[in-house]
Amino acid sequence: MTQKTILNASHRALGARMVDFGGWDMPLNYGSQIEEHHHVRRDAGMFDVSHMTVVDLRGAQTRAFLRQLVANSVDKLKSPGKALYTCMLTPEGGIIDDLIVYFMADDWFRLVVNAATRDKDLAWIQAQAAGFEVEVSERPELAMIAVQGPQARAKVAGLLGQVDALVLDKLGRFAAAELEATPFGDLFVARTGYTGEDGFEIVVHERHAVALWEALHAAGVVPAGLGARDTLRLEAGLALYGQDMDETVSPYEAALGWTVALDEGRAFNGRALLEQHSTAAPRQMIGLVMDDKGVLRHGQTVTTAQGQGEILSGTFSPTIGKAIAFARVPAGEPGEVTVDIRGRQVPVRVVAFPFVRNGRVVDGI
Repeated sequence: MTQKTILNASHRALGARMVDFGGWDMPLNYGSQIEEHHHVRRDAGMFDVSHMTVVDLRGAQTRAFLRQLVANSVDKLKSPGKALYTCMLTPEGGIIDDLIVYFMADDWFRLVVNAATRDKDLAWIQAQAAGFEVEVSERPELAMIAVQGPQARAKVAGLLGQVDALVLDKLGRFAAAELEATPFGDLFVARTGYTGEDGFEIVVHERHAVALWEALHAAGVVPAGLGARDTLRLEAGLALYGQDMDETVSPYEAALGWTVALDEGRAFNGRALLEQHSTAAPRQMIGLVMDDKGVLRHGQTVTTAQGQGEILSGTFSPTIGKAIAFARVPAGEPGEVTVDIRGRQVPVRVVAFPFVRNGRVVDGI
């Protein structure tokens, strides 16, 4: 049965084109996907991300548990509110999911995991928690709205009181704060996102979510759907679970080696394989730009000097005006690279990603 977020009626009232996304009825766009994309890059847009799963971990051994559960080291989180991007791995080193860990107190950490992997993630976390003094609680009563773009911070702050606005003004990147008794109830506000732009991901109780959405809209924050979110995140060099990575892929094969902490004495899941892949992963993920007309799409065959691979995420970039993609190919210098588009070998350029940073095309793209 398709699930609906608390904002479903709001999307439909705005004329959204709705699609199934991981079992959720979600807005693809509200009219022009490209206009939504540009508005986020130039001003501020908002996304309903209430389908994401919020999980609270509480207990004296929560940090010890997370040292085993994830590949990055939660020991980096020393100040309450700080966040960490990481992956949960199988014993073989494959990626179960990518997620954000928020350190709120010594006995309270918050996780936000992907919607499509909710059931397997919760089962895995519960199983791994056995033997630790940790309480695992999903928070289905919480909604989440992401407000992204160069004007996002100012527009969110404008809806809050002076004290709360000051808290947000001082909030660093990849950090979170709790705001109590705002006009929209208690809020958990994180300076994180999935677009490459500044902004917040706001966790709000579902009974206040519609009021917050409508207030943001009235303040000039434009609703944006899954389509714009996908082109924005790919331009920003951000991977999508299930398309750019899965349980058959190690972080080093997904350009996520930077999220692995091989700190001494920490026996986290999948460590043995990752120690091998840190120096000799058999595959690599690369960025591609196509100067010819056309679109790079998932599943197209990529040929390099080392052999063949395939396009993972591919799209036409509204900011760049060209097709861009991630591809997974054999390790080694790729040399000249081509993509098979309907039987024609089209040349592409290998580039570093992100493709777009702070709203501007990166030099060399």
